Amino acid sequence: MANTILVGAQWGDEGKGKIIDFLTDEADIVVRSQGGNNAGHTIVLGGEKYVLHLIPSGILRRGKVCVIGNGVVLDPVALVGEIEGLRARGIKIAKNLLISGSAHLVMPYHRALDEQREVLKGKNKIGTTKRGIGPAYGDKAARTGIRLADLMNEPVFLAKLKARVKENNAVLKSLGAKPISAAKVESAYLAAAEVLRPFVANTVVALHDAIAKGKKILFEGAQGTFLDIDHGTYPFVTSSNTTAGGACTGSGVPPHRMDNVMGVIKAYTTRVGEGPFPTEDDGLGDRLHEMGREFGATTGRARRCGWFDAVAVRYANMVNGIDQLAITNLDGLDQVERIRVCTAYRLDGKKISVLPTQSDEVERCQPIYTDLPGWMSPTERATKYSDLPANARSYVETLAGLIGTRLAIVSVGPGRDQTIRR
Repeated sequence: MANTILVGAQWGDEGKGKIIDFLTDEADIVVRSQGGNNAGHTIVLGGEKYVLHLIPSGILRRGKVCVIGNGVVLDPVALVGEIEGLRARGIKIAKNLLISGSAHLVMPYHRALDEQREVLKGKNKIGTTKRGIGPAYGDKAARTGIRLADLMNEPVFLAKLKARVKENNAVLKSLGAKPISAAKVESAYLAAAEVLRPFVANTVVALHDAIAKGKKILFEGAQGTFLDIDHGTYPFVTSSNTTAGGACTGSGVPPHRMDNVMGVIKAYTTRVGEGPFPTEDDGLGDRLHEMGREFGATTGRARRCGWFDAVAVRYANMVNGIDQLAITNLDGLDQVERIRVCTAYRLDGKKISVLPTQSDEVERCQPIYTDLPGWMSPTERATKYSDLPANARSYVETLAGLIGTRLAIVSVGPGRDQTIRR
């Protein structure tokens, strides 16, 4: 495996963590390049479930180096909690983790602002996780953010903290919220700093050194294409670039050093939070929820569910340049007799084959479906592609053809061993 970017090609929750874990066997380094602890990657290993929010999924494999890049916004207290939680379960975390000193910090006032802004929006809320990710990226863009390197220098951190708490408390007061205690933040964050200090590095230099040595790097995307701040269903998006280009800016590795883009999709479509969702189907959602599926790894919220949307994923392919496709959750459709696939939309009476850029237009899109026969038999024990029922193979090959890329992986369950190469 050469240097590979892995991206979600839908609205997130595509099963990227499981595919990353599978691909890490062939990689030397796994890099997280954007997002924060609003993302959750779920991995099932040896019957045990791990949910990772900031640390790359490669941490569960021995001999792999994990990197949190400059494009990530991180809550240092939450990160320490994640490290300690993994260590308590026997996962080694030492020289196998590097964190960019340029990564911006999520502060308590960011979380408070996130929550208050959602309250003010009322019925027009975005549906954020209220983890403070958007306000943290906002401070980064406004050049008022605090970075991990600042936290490593106590006088610098305290001076910036004092100024930022004073300013943000004025904003919180105007919103009717409680002020943040600078003393409590100081205590918690400086304690976290001592735990994180051994991991802080110039990760751009570390990654370029690794490339010079011929190491194989896997770039782990968080969220999905249609939550991208530029290319998603704005404003119902996250605050970072979740598409393939974000792996470059969020890690400091240039485009010509990237060799492959793998897109991950579910065999159907899901979405968490607010925003347009043309193929949403309550009946399919009820079926999946009754199976115990489709609850958010970070929030626990029931995901909205719908049929596969080939129009949207074709657009995701255009934006990301997907070379290979991984299809997950095929087993979720094992008992569906008739499977619907959206191949076009009808917008205001006109047939269209491209996802609109305006969310209000996406909201008005009516899906045009092609119906495909189900296979009505379990796939979860399949270990090679030929084990899959004929209709299941036909289904995944149809999806790849509609998207215009090559099918590489099919997942039929949460376990590492439930992953099939084609």
